[in-house]
Amino acid sequence: MPEATEVFRAVDEQDFDAFTALLARDSRFAFGNQEPLLGIDAILAGNAAFFTMVQRTRHQLLHVRTIGATTVAETDVTYTRLDGKDVTLPACSIWDVNDDGLITDYRVYVDLAPVFTP
Repeated sequence: MPEATEVFRAVDEQDFDAFTALLARDSRFAFGNQEPLLGIDAILAGNAAFFTMVQRTRHQLLHVRTIGATTVAETDVTYTRLDGKDVTLPACSIWDVNDDGLITDYRVYVDLAPVFTP
C-alpha cells in the first residue's frame, strides 16, 4: 500500500512514472467536480494537462488515516500559479487499493477557484 508521503512526493515532483506505478491499470481518478478519469493513460494525460495550468504543487500532510484498504489524507496544498503567485488551499485525498497494494480509486476534494482567480 503506498504511503501518503510517497503519493504526494510523486505528484509534487511531477514524476508521472512514479505516480502511475502506484496505480492499478483500470484505476479511477476524480479531481474535484471534474469527470472521473478511467485507466492509467487517461490519468496520466489529465495530470500532465493540469501541470500546464500551474507551475507546481507542494503538499503539506496534516493528517492521514488508513482503515483497511482506504487511506484518507488531509493536506494543505500550495499551488504555484503560472504568474509565480502561491495559493495555499485545504484539500482531502482518498484512495483505495487492491490486494496488490495498487490504487484502484483516487479522489481529490479541493476548490481550485482561488488558484485561477486573478
